Amino acid sequence: MKKLTKPATRTDGPLVSVLIPARNEEQLIEACLNSLLNQNYLNYEILVLDDNSSDGTMAILKRMASEHSRIRVFKGEPLHADWYGKPFALQQLSAHAKGEILIFTDADTIHQPTSISWAVSNMDELKADFVSGYIGQDVRTFGEKMTVPLMYLLTGFIVPLFLNRLSKASVFSTAVGQYIAVKSDVFKKNGGYEAVKKKTSEDIYLARYIKSLGYKTMFLDISNQVCCRMYSGYTNAVHGIGKNIFDFFNKNSLVLFIAVIAVFLFLLCPFPLLFYFLITGNPYTIPLIIVNILYTLDWLMLFIDRKITWYYALLWPLLFINLLYMAGWSWFRTVSGKGFVWKERVVT
Repeated sequence: MKKLTKPATRTDGPLVSVLIPARNEEQLIEACLNSLLNQNYLNYEILVLDDNSSDGTMAILKRMASEHSRIRVFKGEPLHADWYGKPFALQQLSAHAKGEILIFTDADTIHQPTSISWAVSNMDELKADFVSGYIGQDVRTFGEKMTVPLMYLLTGFIVPLFLNRLSKASVFSTAVGQYIAVKSDVFKKNGGYEAVKKKTSEDIYLARYIKSLGYKTMFLDISNQVCCRMYSGYTNAVHGIGKNIFDFFNKNSLVLFIAVIAVFLFLLCPFPLLFYFLITGNPYTIPLIIVNILYTLDWLMLFIDRKITWYYALLWPLLFINLLYMAGWSWFRTVSGKGFVWKERVVT
């Protein structure tokens, strides 16, 4: 990711529309908007949709819009039955956007002054139609550190990034909804979020959809441009990431089962197997020690690269146990019809 990523050099150019859905974000939205108002790129607008909040989000938005002409605020429609909340909010916002480039970002993100310049620069130099990537993650509690890094498994084991670059197959394209930049004409003429309106992993499915139409999608390193505390605490992290796991596999129980077996056999099994080999004096103990050391080093480098407390990487077996639990929880909540409560809405 880092080798492909270009520096943020553009300070002017096409109009950029930054689109932010906000539902019950009174604690975070002002900091997000202040960071977006402090950009070195000149030609941009900020559009925020209050997605039927029950707190003081709208009052904050109205005040900030009255103080800054760059901000435009919209009241979201009641959620339609055939849509999920976030894609519906973003679809509404996109209808008001005037920019040639659309940047979708979350209300809990904090942007460096070069955040918009980064998108324009990378889309221009890489000739990309769609750009996303991993932003910086602020993880504080033990539970967050045992949960949030699991999303990096996506691009290291399930959908390796080199396949995203080398393969034309849309299944190898991915995105993170905390920061997505897409050309407006590409997005709008193909229906926008309409194609993924009933997906909890709408960001990933949007990337796949755009790539399936023949456009160039890129997954890059955005950690120096945008950061956020994705989830506060273990339960919130499990619910936030867990609701997407079964959906990521298109709610196919067989595919999820195969993935779970693969995670158990190739990623988790070497650790307990090592103890068994040590006790029984198995001749393959040394190769297995090497495998466990390599696993530890791999996660150690990832934690250091992502600026997560490094010694938590030594607990990688707990990460995988947690992943198996979350996969089972995601499957059960979906097939049982209980769904997931997120932002005070039930998502099935």
